[in-house]
Amino acid sequence: MSLGGETRPLEEWLTTFHLASVVLDPYTNESSWVLKTAARILENLRGTDARVNFVVTADADSARQFLGPLTEQFLVYCDPSRAFVRTLNLSQLPAFVFIRLDGTLQASAEGWDAAEWRAVAEQIAAATAWISPTIPVAGDPGPFHGTPALG
Repeated sequence: MSLGGETRPLEEWLTTFHLASVVLDPYTNESSWVLKTAARILENLRGTDARVNFVVTADADSARQFLGPLTEQFLVYCDPSRAFVRTLNLSQLPAFVFIRLDGTLQASAEGWDAAEWRAVAEQIAAATAWISPTIPVAGDPGPFHGTPALG
């Protein structure tokens, strides 16, 4: 469901663009640690043929509270039942995923490891003829494991 309340199957969100999604659990420190970095990465990928977005494993009110002004800058999907997380077989959050138009998961990174997130960004850039953002930059967090995606 989008933050605006529109519920659609994943296939309908993939009719025109790939998805470049950062999946966050707003109830964990780990997702908050990567929020600024994730926003920077998505902003750098905004001009690609991928729809950049956040997927928050909470209802709309909690997503707004967690993301604050980022809800005005990015498309936000809410996944309180974690159906999206299950579909992608994610085991840790935060996660960065690239889903192609045909619904296949092209690349993913779970937890925060700059090299793994850079590899996802490079897959997006290659598929969309774009320049991959620099990952990491000064101020990005050190590597850490995520928290269980399906607790």
